[in-house]
Amino acid sequence: MRTDVVIIGGGLSGLVVARALYEAGIEFTLVEARNRLGGRIVSAGGDGTMAKDDFDLGPSWIWPDIQPELGALIRALQLPVFAQFSDGDMLFEHATGQTPQRYPTMAAAPPSIRVAGGMSTIVSALGKPLPAQCILLDTPITHIASTKEGVDLVTDGRGSISARQAVLAVPPRLAQALIHFSPALDEATVRRWRQTPTWMAPHAKFFALYERPFWRDAGLSGHARSAMGPMTEIHDATTASGQAALFGFLGLSASQRRQFNSETIAQACLLQFARLFGKDAASPRATLFKDWAADPLTATELDQSGGEHPFPASAPWLGEDWQDRLVLAASETSLTEPGYLAGAVEAGQRSAGTVIRRLERAP
Repeated sequence: MRTDVVIIGGGLSGLVVARALYEAGIEFTLVEARNRLGGRIVSAGGDGTMAKDDFDLGPSWIWPDIQPELGALIRALQLPVFAQFSDGDMLFEHATGQTPQRYPTMAAAPPSIRVAGGMSTIVSALGKPLPAQCILLDTPITHIASTKEGVDLVTDGRGSISARQAVLAVPPRLAQALIHFSPALDEATVRRWRQTPTWMAPHAKFFALYERPFWRDAGLSGHARSAMGPMTEIHDATTASGQAALFGFLGLSASQRRQFNSETIAQACLLQFARLFGKDAASPRATLFKDWAADPLTATELDQSGGEHPFPASAPWLGEDWQDRLVLAASETSLTEPGYLAGAVEAGQRSAGTVIRRLERAP
């Protein structure tokens, strides 16, 4: 298979690149190892499958007023948004045996914004106009070779792909662990990729879905913090259509979570919800649990400890052997907000511009 540009990774940044190339009339092929687009953006209904009005197992919020590229994209896609519910008091668990304390919720500035229907609506809207033949799902890349004409890629089960340019839209740490490069990446590049934390990789989220948001009746916002756990930060996850839910980030490290099965973790989280919000919280209609550290297409062994966040850096991501053939577009490589959806949009748009300019200069 031959194409002008091959995009490795079908998350938000990869889709932003694909959209820009499609609008520029440039031939591309997007390859994604998962059986779906979206990467770390995934929304699920109460039965765990994707539905119309979903709960975000990955990123939950955006701040379009201070994220210009992302805000412009949301407006261009005409996606409805709504503010995170924050009316009422927040709760804080200080210590075992103590009654949770109530505090007035401080208004966030700017407010956290959610996308109606779940963040996966962004993925659907970006992917909808792209030609189906340009997207290959269930296609892991195992090897990338630099050639005189560009790059050759070896897939796991789909043969090879040749392209003039390649865009790497997966986290650098993950790419270094899963893909073999010829010529080999230089030591400085390997070190930098390995030392760049992958956003979401160490984290886990637990959701409890209810018939109604009963905590609001008690004047509670659904926001809670805990020094006890297992969840350290909790929020109201009720959807725009009114499907009631609470969710929390687990405070247990990835290695600690591996000591328990998902049922045990769910029971502990429901006990915590009941401590905070009363006995009604102990009987949800459904629960959802996503441990990103257990996702082999997100996390590596380096992500099993620590919870660092990537930071902006303008140093080059590639050595001389690769800097004219390959462009990095993952959120972690953003010059403005690495590790956020806004960073994925910025990195994707910047990478697409780089590739387009290279192709225009090439004979």
